[in-house]
Amino acid sequence: MTHLNASIEEAVDEVRSEVAALHAELVRYGLVAWTAGNVSGRVPGADLFVIKPSGVSYDELTPESMILCELDGTVVPGSPGSERSPSSDTAAHAYVYRHMPWVGGVVHTHSTYAVAWSARSEEIPCVITAMADEFGGPIPVGPFAIIGDDSIGRGIVETLTGHRSRAVLMRNHGPFTIGVNPKDAVKAAVMVEDVARTVHVAAQAGPLVPIPQDAIDALYDRYQNVYGQAEDPRR
Repeated sequence: MTHLNASIEEAVDEVRSEVAALHAELVRYGLVAWTAGNVSGRVPGADLFVIKPSGVSYDELTPESMILCELDGTVVPGSPGSERSPSSDTAAHAYVYRHMPWVGGVVHTHSTYAVAWSARSEEIPCVITAMADEFGGPIPVGPFAIIGDDSIGRGIVETLTGHRSRAVLMRNHGPFTIGVNPKDAVKAAVMVEDVARTVHVAAQAGPLVPIPQDAIDALYDRYQNVYGQAEDPRR
């Protein structure tokens, strides 16, 4: 295994534990089926990230089974879990980490309502205050991209750069979310499915009523800068 100093090894172990535990939240909130979906986390202070192995049951995930990767997506040889293949979305996650330095966590799910919006290639309009709070506007749609290389990552970065949203609906595929850390990205994954469902239900009953932009701006500013506790990393 590539030699890591003691502080980086400790950081890797912490991210392994956090990312392994957060996968259970995807199951808890009904965001994934079978082995689909993944969470990754950047290792603070190093050009490394940790991601789920490919095709492994959520019940079998442990900190030791998480896979340590370089920021080019290469598995760190000799590290715990390195005998397994990393998630098929590894190249996409790696691209995001290379091009969005502030991102500390990336999540992909196949949550039902968010996928349904992506299948229509339709952004989710900002018509409820929860969206204004969490995403600061609509949830955008990213381009169609084939799984396996960094095409998805390029689409995520191109779509979300300069956008308030921490979620993108990749066309005909589903949601990817980013955050300052893995937990923040998981929260965004939970929330994008919640608003996708609510707005879909509302649209079945009649025309959607948009929130004025100045109100969206005020709601977003309050939620991001006032709501919650001062120690929250989103503050």
